[in-house]
Amino acid sequence: MGLFDRVSRVVRSNLNAAVSSAENPEKILDQAIIDMQEDLVQMRQAVAGAIASQKRVQQQYDKAQSEASSWQQRAQLALQKGEEDLAKQALLRKKSQAETAVALKTQLDSQSAIVDKLKRDLIGLESKLSEAKTKRDMLKARASAARANEQLQSTTSSLNTSSAMAAFERMEDKVLQMEAKSQAAAELAGADLESQFAMLDAGSDVDAELASMKAQLAGGTVDQSALPPGESTIPASEATAVDAELEELRSQIDKFD
Repeated sequence: MGLFDRVSRVVRSNLNAAVSSAENPEKILDQAIIDMQEDLVQMRQAVAGAIASQKRVQQQYDKAQSEASSWQQRAQLALQKGEEDLAKQALLRKKSQAETAVALKTQLDSQSAIVDKLKRDLIGLESKLSEAKTKRDMLKARASAARANEQLQSTTSSLNTSSAMAAFERMEDKVLQMEAKSQAAAELAGADLESQFAMLDAGSDVDAELASMKAQLAGGTVDQSALPPGESTIPASEATAVDAELEELRSQIDKFD
């Protein structure tokens, strides 16, 4: 990662910290994943560049070794032909290539270590990215659930449930009172109707008894239908006795007058 990238990352971090209160968790998490993906791309590019450099050093090392071996063979050939000076020149070239190969081998070992480290870092970053995506999805789900629960609680708190239930209780009491009044009115209406019929029955008894007394006084008979049920007309002998008793009562009354 270059200096510009680091500065840009710090600036973005400061900006995110400044506006974190105004942003929702989903956007912040998504931005974090995007940043990690960008880092992963840069890491892959770095690994690819390191591997390419390693291969170039490997090729140079292999070439230096090959050249050293080739000059070794040429020195032997020149010595066999009696060209000692030419053999010395070949050995000098062979020494130079061998020294180059040694230097390249040191560089190659260092480059290989760098490549191995970059590969491990790349694998670790890929693992962290995968873990971060899973955690992001989980946190986004939790944030959504928390937001829904908060909205539900807000809606529930805005409802005047106690007042509504109190209204139901009052209306229930009122309905019970109305039902009680209706039942009382029905009972009173039934009692009044029964009393009226009772009065009619009592009036019939009185009328029948009055008719019976009139018949006794007149010495006549009474219509059977005018008498109360179970009663019959008075015999003539009893009527005469009654008339005599009634006449005696009248005479006594006259004496007092």
